[in-house]
Amino acid sequence: MSQGHMEVTASLEPCGKADYPDCGIRDVLTRVGDKWSVLVIVELASGVRRFRELQRAIDGISQRMLTLTVRRLERDGLVTRTVYPTVPAQVTYELTDLGASLTHLVKQLADWSLTHRSDIAASRIIYDATNPDHTIH
Repeated sequence: MSQGHMEVTASLEPCGKADYPDCGIRDVLTRVGDKWSVLVIVELASGVRRFRELQRAIDGISQRMLTLTVRRLERDGLVTRTVYPTVPAQVTYELTDLGASLTHLVKQLADWSLTHRSDIAASRIIYDATNPDHTIH
């Protein structure tokens, strides 16, 4: 490993080394970086949504996965769940200030993904063609 490489990564090592306690970065990135959490945050960035509105807006998410996702986001302080005393009970979800502070980052990631999706698709085709025994899907 080059001296320059070691200097750049030295400040990052405590989070990844087994003999240091986890600094929490991995846990946070796992939560805010998973597919369903990102899509819920994107949808809630437009405002308050009811459960069924979220489910209809997020293609492919099951009721169970949406329930787990909003509960995790609520636990992390990113989403507020409000239950109204109606029959049947009406439940709405909205981003907290902390959750709203993520929206610009998520939007940048979504914009980058849209801009580069054709480049990534082309790279995958080339990789799969030149590495037939290592195809990943």
